[in-house]
Amino acid sequence: MSTNSHSFDTAAAHHDTPVAPAERSPSERITDVVTSWPGITTARGGRGELSFRLGPREIGHLHGDAAAHFAFPRHLWIALYRQDRIERHPIFVDSIGPAARRIRNADDVQAAIELFRLNYERLTTLAGPRP
Repeated sequence: MSTNSHSFDTAAAHHDTPVAPAERSPSERITDVVTSWPGITTARGGRGELSFRLGPREIGHLHGDAAAHFAFPRHLWIALYRQDRIERHPIFVDSIGPAARRIRNADDVQAAIELFRLNYERLTTLAGPRP
């Protein structure tokens, strides 16, 4: 058994081309950005979702690399829905407020980050300036 903590692809080691690092997953890219904002913490939910919080308030959560879920006030939800930036939440399909954004490509990753940022800015404005 080797005690070397470094591993490498032996097939790639026989070529002169470098091995590229694995691309970060959509959820990792979103998490990298959202957790860089002041005051944001994360928590795992009962269904495996990764929740992003500003103090006690959730700004939204991720279900792996597949979807992001949010809650918006009625007027904002309606505007975002009309702009096709969100869709109805799969559990609360008849409710205005809970929202979803599917993550299928790089554009969806950016769109989800923008929606998290929208809630972040909305909640920091509601909280007012910190002493």
